[in-house]
Amino acid sequence: MMLHIHFVKVDHESLLVIGSLGIQVSSSYASGREVTTFIEMSKIKDIVINEAVYLHQIIYYLCVLLKEPSEPNEVSSVVTLFQSSKPRLNCLVKVYRSCQEILSKCQ
Repeated sequence: MMLHIHFVKVDHESLLVIGSLGIQVSSSYASGREVTTFIEMSKIKDIVINEAVYLHQIIYYLCVLLKEPSEPNEVSSVVTLFQSSKPRLNCLVKVYRSCQEILSKCQ
């Protein structure tokens, strides 16, 4: 049970977008442990809302598309945001619009 609380049970997730620097993604676990990932702005191609079929339903998720270093027009990988909290589409749209507004000022 303690392993589940320490490694699996996410208390909350956050996203911080700093236009000139990049994106910081943080997950805080019920045990108090926090995991933070930073993605440099130069590696980000775009932020998109994607959809998937999961157990007979359609779910939406926000993800960051990372550039291929050798081919800037191609996507090398995808980083999924808010994996544990799974916010509804209307919340994702608000976050997406805010992110796009910040990203558009950087380009």
